[in-house]
Amino acid sequence: MTPRPALAFVSLVLIAGAVLLIFLTLLGGAIDKNPTNQFYFLEADTKGLGSAAPLTRWTFWSSCSAMDGRNTCPGVKAAYPFDPRRNFGTDDIFGGTKYYLETRFMFAFVLIGLFFAVCALFLGILALVSRIGSFLGSATCSVALFFQTLTAALMTAAYVQGRDAFRAVNRNATLGRYNFGFMWAAVACLFLATLMLCVGGVTGKKDKGYSSRTGGRKFFGRKKSTKSNRDRGSFIDPERQRRMEKEDDD
Repeated sequence: MTPRPALAFVSLVLIAGAVLLIFLTLLGGAIDKNPTNQFYFLEADTKGLGSAAPLTRWTFWSSCSAMDGRNTCPGVKAAYPFDPRRNFGTDDIFGGTKYYLETRFMFAFVLIGLFFAVCALFLGILALVSRIGSFLGSATCSVALFFQTLTAALMTAAYVQGRDAFRAVNRNATLGRYNFGFMWAAVACLFLATLMLCVGGVTGKKDKGYSSRTGGRKFFGRKKSTKSNRDRGSFIDPERQRRMEKEDDD
């Protein structure tokens, strides 16, 4: 029995988990509801910096103030960049094109990765019954993995550098453990799902079916050969008898 269905099922669970984690990260800062209002990438002491609140949290959608451990986001904007100088309208803090581009591209890549992850989820259903479904699901999942890895790498580069920059000017800053955990866990899930779908397609090769058909051909070949020999024998024996009888008469 091929292990493909079992591998496909585990892959579906992993892909579904990755999609859920990406959605949770995206919803942080966009919806003011528990638990998504606890999700953020970076929290920093921004007291006295232009228009900033005393404590600011960055999400995909806004730079939010923090109150009682919850995000308070006055307005949301897609692909909100992490660039304190631009965010707060002051030159008293770091910022620049590097942070801006890293976080803007991060938003685009996470959406592309999410799209392919959802496609892989549906194709993974075909993997339960088909080798082609396994290979198609693996290919689609690998694309999702590529963009999700880019997203997680850009996130790490931008916000870890931002945390260090805040600390360099004696301001407290911490990374958001939920968002970082979700994003890298999604990478791990997609990697394992891609691997399992690929292995499922390879191990589900038509070895068994091919050998059966080969054996069938051999079986029928022997049967046909036996039948023809039998038929030949049935014609040859009477001929030989008639010839022998004729020789006896002579």
